[in-house]
Amino acid sequence: MRAPIGDFDHATPAPECLDELTAPVAAAVRAWTGSVPAEQILYVDTDPRWADTAVFVEHYGRDLPERSANCVVVAGKRGGETTLAACLVLSTTRADVNGVVRRRLGARKASFAPMETATGETGMEYGGITPLGLPDGWPVLVDAAVADLPYVLVGSGRRRGKLLVPGKALAELPDAAVVEGLGIS
Repeated sequence: MRAPIGDFDHATPAPECLDELTAPVAAAVRAWTGSVPAEQILYVDTDPRWADTAVFVEHYGRDLPERSANCVVVAGKRGGETTLAACLVLSTTRADVNGVVRRRLGARKASFAPMETATGETGMEYGGITPLGLPDGWPVLVDAAVADLPYVLVGSGRRRGKLLVPGKALAELPDAAVVEGLGIS
C-alpha cells in the first residue's frame, strides 16, 4: 500500500505487522477501540541510520517536518510526587514544558524525564517513543495542531520504523487531552 504522506516504499496496516513493534505498542494496536479503525494506523519501515531529522527528511520526504510529531516524556514534580506524562508536538516545535505542561500536570516543576526513565517506563527505544502503548494512567498531552492533521508520522516504539496515525486517532488515545499551544516555536 502507498503511504498517505512521505516517500516511503511501502506502508502496512499496523495489525498486520505486530512483530515489527515493541510489546506495549503491539498490545495497544491489538486492543485498539478508537473511532478510527486500527487498519488505518500504518507502519513504514525506515533505516535507523537515517533517524536524524535532516537526513530523515532528505530521504523520506521534505514535507514531513510539518506532518511529523515528537513524543517526549515529561516528569512533573510536586511535594515529593512525580507524575510522568507524554507530550506530542509537531516536530517543527518544542513542548512548552515549563508553562503549559507544568500547569496541566499541576506540578511545581516539570522537566524532560531522563532517558533511562523514559525507556524503562515505556518499554520503548529512545528515539522511537510513541504515544501508542504508554503505561495506563499516563496523561497524554496532544498539541491541537497534531490532532488536526489527517496523518501524523510518529515513532513506532523502536528507532527502526515509524507509524502513520490519523491525528483524530491520537486525540482519542486513553488519557489523551488535546491542548492548544502545547507546541511552541
